Amino acid sequence: MSGKLSAALEKLAGAVAALDAAVDARIEREGRLAGAEAEVQRMGADRSRLAESLDAAEARAQRLESANREVSRRLVDAMEQIRSVLEHGK
Repeated sequence: MSGKLSAALEKLAGAVAALDAAVDARIEREGRLAGAEAEVQRMGADRSRLAESLDAAEARAQRLESANREVSRRLVDAMEQIRSVLEHGK
């Protein structure tokens, strides 16, 4: 009977060790998953900041383009007025 009890205890110890290893592996996987989820959240926040920055840059580019067109129009007007003055002054 002692041999059967010893064998059963060894089998139980092996099962407990296997269960312990499985629990450790699961905890490690969950830790990696939590790390990956945190990284995805950081990437999402970075994406949001980049999108806001891009929107601001596009708006600034549109304002600069508009200002450039206005300056160009004023320069053309000024050149035409100078030509007109020079032509009338001859």
